[in-house]
Amino acid sequence: MANLMHENCNHLTRRALLRGAGSGLGSMAIAAMLAEEAASAATVHDPTITRKPHHAAKAKSMIFLFMEGGPSHIDLFDPKPKLNEMNGQPMPASFGKPITAMGTSGNTLMGAPRTFKQHGQSGIWVSELYPNIARHADKLAVLRSCQADGLNHAGSVSQMNTGDILSGRPSLGAWVTYGLGTANKNLPTFVSMIDEREPFGNAKNWGSGFLPAVYQGSLFRQGDTPILNTKLPAGQTDERQRSRLAFLEAQNRDYGRGREDDTTLDARIRSFELAYQLQKSGPEVVDLAKESDETKSLYGLDKPETAVFGRNCLLARRMVERGVRFVEVYCGSGSGWDAHSGLEANHKKWCKASDQPVAALLEDLSRRGMLEDTLVVWGGEFGRTPFNEKGTGRDHNPWGFTMWFAGGGVKGGQTIGATDEIGLRAIERHTHVHDIHASMLWLMGLDHLQLTYQHNGRAERPTVLGGEKMVKELWT
Repeated sequence: MANLMHENCNHLTRRALLRGAGSGLGSMAIAAMLAEEAASAATVHDPTITRKPHHAAKAKSMIFLFMEGGPSHIDLFDPKPKLNEMNGQPMPASFGKPITAMGTSGNTLMGAPRTFKQHGQSGIWVSELYPNIARHADKLAVLRSCQADGLNHAGSVSQMNTGDILSGRPSLGAWVTYGLGTANKNLPTFVSMIDEREPFGNAKNWGSGFLPAVYQGSLFRQGDTPILNTKLPAGQTDERQRSRLAFLEAQNRDYGRGREDDTTLDARIRSFELAYQLQKSGPEVVDLAKESDETKSLYGLDKPETAVFGRNCLLARRMVERGVRFVEVYCGSGSGWDAHSGLEANHKKWCKASDQPVAALLEDLSRRGMLEDTLVVWGGEFGRTPFNEKGTGRDHNPWGFTMWFAGGGVKGGQTIGATDEIGLRAIERHTHVHDIHASMLWLMGLDHLQLTYQHNGRAERPTVLGGEKMVKELWT
């Protein structure tokens, strides 16, 4: 036997030896990768499990107040005296000629007829359109140098929610759910609330993209039944409902054998279970009967112009109070803030609708001791141009616009970044949407570089290939 082995070795060429060794190492690597993916799939894709953050979180929950349509930063938080001086004049060539959504870059400059004042000990500038929010100036970190890639609403709303102007990527709330899991057992981890209409892009804004479908957000609508299919049918008992749900789950599990790659089936099974839990907890969270009259009045529920958004802001507080991690609240969903003409009437309407409720949310969270671990973010998909459209409005501006942050470890009372003299482009502390997302995730205890998911052979992350310029000034 020994002689046979020795004879075979004598006939083994060096090339054959290297080829065999290389194949063996490659097979070992592939096996290890497959085992890792299988282990990940078996242990990660369950949003009902609470997971440890990557580092100590400054915020337990996040409320994203999304002003859809593009609020005008130069009419709200970024005063431009030079723009007012140049009102009606052609834009100087020194500012460059941007390509705009409506082709208006050749129009004349349009001043902002605002009364801006400095507020709080920090002296943050806020216009007269937001008098109630101005009272909380020292809680705000105003970021004036935001930048995005999209020129139109569909792409820009998508990017602010998912990181990309194209459809198909997971929403930020889905990434938070994937990274942290749940902090409650009876409510969704991620909720989106709309007001008048659904936003541009509809469900993709709270979708899971290439993440398993179980991480998508839950839509809460207006009306008496914001959560669909949570009321027991007439004559149905809880015991019978539980029995029917168990039978349905067994049937689905049986059907799912051999179809493990179809994450929508698992998401459907879990949605049935969550719907069952919501039949008990859902009506309670949306029932405002136990809220005091003072609280309802604080949010403006007694006024028609603030009632809709005020109710959603109050519901957002109630949700994070019960462990919901990510709540997105739309104001003007369906591009309400999109003031291509009649900016004065448009912004007065939406500022009136949002000013008191947003201020109430900051006040309510603060007095309950919740603001310190609840991150509140205000902003839209882009800002608006310093030159006019149709004489009375402004075009879309993704080159330099404003968002602000409060609570959740944020150092308030500061202004970060700047736009040029007319508010067209960011010139200090350029901050892309990816950088904003990375910063929001960091405050929630998630490192965007570590928050990855294997998709088509690539370790995808929420910030795509960006996010390297986190806005650390927010918390340092």
